Amino acid sequence: MDYNEQYRASIANPEAYWAEQAKNIAWYKAPQTTLTTTDWGTHSWYADGELNTCYLAVDHQVEQGRGDQVALYYDSPVTDTKEAITFNDLKGRVSRFAGTLRNLGVEKGDTVVIYMPMIPEAAVAMLACARLGAVHSVVFGGFAPHELAIRIDDAKPKVILTASCGVEFDKKIAYKPLVDKAIELASHRPPHTLVCQRPMLKAEMDPSRDLDWYQAQEGVEPAECVPVKGSDPLYILYTSGTTGQPKGIVRDNGGYAVALRYALNNVYGMEAGDVWWGASDIGWVVGHSFIVYGPLMGGCSAIFYEGKPIKTPDAGAFWRIIEEYKVNSMFCAPTAFRAVRKEDAQGDLAKKYDLSSLRWIFVAGEKLDSSTYYWLDDLLKVPVVDHWWQTETGWPVTAPMMGWDSPSEPRLGSTNKPIPGYDIQVLDGDGEPVGAMEAGNICIKLPLPPGVAWSIWNNNDRFVSSYLTAFPGYYHTGDGGYKDEDNYVYITGRTDDVINVSGHRLSTGEMEEVVSAHAAVAECAVIGMADELKGQIPVGLIVLKAGVEIDEDQLESELVAMVREQVGALACFRRAVVVQRLPKTRSGKILRAILRKIAASEEYKMPSTIDDESILPEIEEKIKAVGIA
Repeated sequence: MDYNEQYRASIANPEAYWAEQAKNIAWYKAPQTTLTTTDWGTHSWYADGELNTCYLAVDHQVEQGRGDQVALYYDSPVTDTKEAITFNDLKGRVSRFAGTLRNLGVEKGDTVVIYMPMIPEAAVAMLACARLGAVHSVVFGGFAPHELAIRIDDAKPKVILTASCGVEFDKKIAYKPLVDKAIELASHRPPHTLVCQRPMLKAEMDPSRDLDWYQAQEGVEPAECVPVKGSDPLYILYTSGTTGQPKGIVRDNGGYAVALRYALNNVYGMEAGDVWWGASDIGWVVGHSFIVYGPLMGGCSAIFYEGKPIKTPDAGAFWRIIEEYKVNSMFCAPTAFRAVRKEDAQGDLAKKYDLSSLRWIFVAGEKLDSSTYYWLDDLLKVPVVDHWWQTETGWPVTAPMMGWDSPSEPRLGSTNKPIPGYDIQVLDGDGEPVGAMEAGNICIKLPLPPGVAWSIWNNNDRFVSSYLTAFPGYYHTGDGGYKDEDNYVYITGRTDDVINVSGHRLSTGEMEEVVSAHAAVAECAVIGMADELKGQIPVGLIVLKAGVEIDEDQLESELVAMVREQVGALACFRRAVVVQRLPKTRSGKILRAILRKIAASEEYKMPSTIDDESILPEIEEKIKAVGIA
């Protein structure tokens, strides 16, 4: 297919374009209306169609003759467990568990909170909810009780699904006490908690509320799929919740199904029978879209991995998975590959494995720096595809169409061209489009394509104020960037990651690109610090590659020279501080806002999404020791 022809068609007549794509979905009742406008000004796709997402992901695949094909390869190096679950097996597990939920009173439209590690039961739980037409809300396993409690109060689930523990490296994290504390803190008290007992750590059970995962399924009549409307919600995914009401992004059934099938085949180039690996967690949007629903609806075999990229048992864990399961395509955040590179800079571990099944690797979630790109490109000899999307969109916004005959060529620093359906415009502060190569606010002209969130749970007004008010007629992504003359999109970072140095608006992402290219640097974060004379000045926090020994003053001098040469003297980049590690969310994003607060000696609240709380005191101590804060 020709990109330009398809893109023009999608923008000129969105309804006709997406009506055609909807034919790729096995509806119970095909939609008669393609696009409708909600009362609060967003757009709903296929509202009157009838379908069931679990049916598309499981039953339909069995009906298509894929019953004996592996649906999920469960691989858990942290527990030394492997399992190949066929579509037939998955159907049996899901229908039985759906019957169990039904016996506990869960019906179409009810909510269920899932707080689980990366074990097959978690995928079964999601699909079982979808089977009943219930709305699930997966909360990342290990969230603090307070964060879980406010999500419980917002979603008001009939049941909470959890496990006795999660495992990170050799550390066992007890989940059940966290759930118990959250229920104690919450105003809403679900009558039942189902607990999947793991052999490495058993949870104490409260007989008045707690049920054993497998005992509860004994003698249960399996449940069939419940038809739902295209506009009915499939899940809630919370993006924040530290104060007040959390922001629960709502994803519908109809538009999401069409979008995921479109993305899997056209963006990612996957076909039924291929092996796909989304190296993420079900607690994040990638896990929903491209570990569970997308690959299964497309008839692929999906990798369900419980582990980290390193120390499981070494930095060759990813390469072992690719060889063992003959992975055709993989999706991952750049931070994971930087962690691998830090431990194995020459890529020696990758050379021990047969990676010939791999066609390409997709990266997203944060900026892909050039040094990581070139390292992967040289090591794997397959296309390394940068692309961009958000929790709110649910599927990619910019990417080359790898399923088409002539995908757009990569351009370093760009996340590629807009995917059909996304009319991306770069606007200035007054909402006026800017020219090519001019920076501004990345916005998407309405209507948004299928699959993109169009509400916040129980708070339509908040969706409008958060995303549609700043630039009327557009969805405001919150990201800054620019387009070149060929419509390639360049994301420079969140709009609050631009710093103002003596009146010059400079991207910290651009400086990070330069700093990360230094041979000694594994990863970095550049933050803006207050300066009496210039307003703000940039400071680099640097993590060295494993085994590298370099004088810190010498490194600082070299980095200052590199930024001066490639960005310019106006950047005023003069300080680089070596730290042991950078604070990140559990999905691998660097917590730059917190770093800015630390550097400014401001008070901060421990982020609920942080991977390791002990990192922040380390950073504070180092910044004070070198006299910045």
